[in-house]
Amino acid sequence: MLRRGGLAFERGGNGGPLLVLIHGLGATAGVWSAMLAEPCWQGRWIAPDLPGHGRSDHGGDYSVGAIAAAIGDLIEAERDGEEVIILGHSLGGLVAIALAGTALPVRAAHGLGIKVDWSDEELQRFAGLAARPPKLFDSETEALAQHRRLCGLGEVAPDSPLLARGVAMQDGQWRAAMDMAAFAVERPRMAERVAAARCPVRLACGEGDAMISAERLRDFDPEAFAIGGAGHNAMVDAPGAVWNWLQATP
Repeated sequence: MLRRGGLAFERGGNGGPLLVLIHGLGATAGVWSAMLAEPCWQGRWIAPDLPGHGRSDHGGDYSVGAIAAAIGDLIEAERDGEEVIILGHSLGGLVAIALAGTALPVRAAHGLGIKVDWSDEELQRFAGLAARPPKLFDSETEALAQHRRLCGLGEVAPDSPLLARGVAMQDGQWRAAMDMAAFAVERPRMAERVAAARCPVRLACGEGDAMISAERLRDFDPEAFAIGGAGHNAMVDAPGAVWNWLQATP
């Protein structure tokens, strides 16, 4: 695990372009482990823990713009003149599209499983979560169970690499590593972000994703794709299909 500018991240591969993998709310970069276990990418890649997640620093602004700025700084520091391809899941997909509107040389931004419609009640519920202190547990196993719930991986084995860095110690007890303040989500402003992108934006979701449908995503990308055999965490449920989608688009 590496660190730069307050962000913990993993890196691998050789050559270009640089693939940037951005996880969703509540998770860590570990969620990409199923995809990275398949030797499908020929260039370099980096996968950060978002601010307030995993081993990245807590505190500050957790808006999409602020997260994109932090990830953008990491990309600039890590890329070696290459173009960048970004794949983001859920909240990470919004961050990917925000980065597509910056001066970074992004060839394409791919958003996977982005929830584009939020009710007032949902936003209020998440604001309530953001205001809560973290739950503390006597055992790592209990904290891991909460982390699995937070990132929607409740059926995954506790020792799975998908859950890497998902828990931490506080005052002699265990807790989910995520800063609860990061739950203060905002409306996605999807149409505005896609319109501001300076490169192609490609969208997809699992065909069984309860948060979003490919039909709804086609309002923003007419070629939005439904990934068979997958739910919200499509990169976990069908990693090969996500690679195929990623590499089939320019």
